[in-house]
Amino acid sequence: MQEHADIIFANEAFYVAFQMKDLEAMEGLWAQAAPVACTHPGWPCLNGREQVLKSWRAIFENPDAVAVTCRAAKARRYGDTAFVTCYEVIGENLLAATNVFVREEGAWRMVHHQAGPCHVTPPELGEDDEEEEAGRLQ
Repeated sequence: MQEHADIIFANEAFYVAFQMKDLEAMEGLWAQAAPVACTHPGWPCLNGREQVLKSWRAIFENPDAVAVTCRAAKARRYGDTAFVTCYEVIGENLLAATNVFVREEGAWRMVHHQAGPCHVTPPELGEDDEEEEAGRLQ
């Protein structure tokens, strides 16, 4: 379905900006009119565009930050709201993540990101992915 492809594309754009440490791209992905929030693993809840983008700036400026890879993204849509569940591989850590989007000015814009530890390799990653992930997570 094309609509789900658009949502997955917005989600992928988020992870590309994350991987590339591209603050300008990250700023363009977050909603401007809708309220936004973000909960990074181990951080308090961040509310408002200014706080959220300040957190991404801090993450991108950290020279010790490791690359992130998105796996097994699944989109769900209800009207002008959508969310994506996926898994993030960051260094040796596997995180379960949820990214929430709203349609703003004809494009899907992020309004919420939350990720937290996942201690079990989920079946969604598949056997091939599981073996690849297991190699990375050991």
